[in-house]
Amino acid sequence: MDILEAVIYADDLVAAEEFYNKLLVRQPLIKDEGKHIFYRLQSSMLLIFNAEQSSVQCVSDKHPIPAHGAKGPGHVCLSMMGIEPAVWRKRLAELDIELEQDITWPNDGVSLYFRDPAGNSIEIATPKMWGF
Repeated sequence: MDILEAVIYADDLVAAEEFYNKLLVRQPLIKDEGKHIFYRLQSSMLLIFNAEQSSVQCVSDKHPIPAHGAKGPGHVCLSMMGIEPAVWRKRLAELDIELEQDITWPNDGVSLYFRDPAGNSIEIATPKMWGF
């Protein structure tokens, strides 16, 4: 098994889209104004939902999706995928994204933590931190 998708929540999807378009250097694969934006990554999807909208049961006959949502900041960790941490540090600085933590783990894995406009804790890490 592997994780196919991860979800974080944002009240202001316009600000979230602007932030993630720059960070991920791509446009959403799918978006529904005021409801959600979906980004295709290497082999997974990053979904950003408006919590208020997703906490209501979807009544579509075609795809009735159960209600879900979260309050407060969430967390997601993205893989550096072979890009050196120094390159990411520079890129984040160029985007005026303030690092909250920069950790080198005992196995020489590296994690860079920062916040998105919704306050979610975003981590970009080397796969080595988990032995990959």
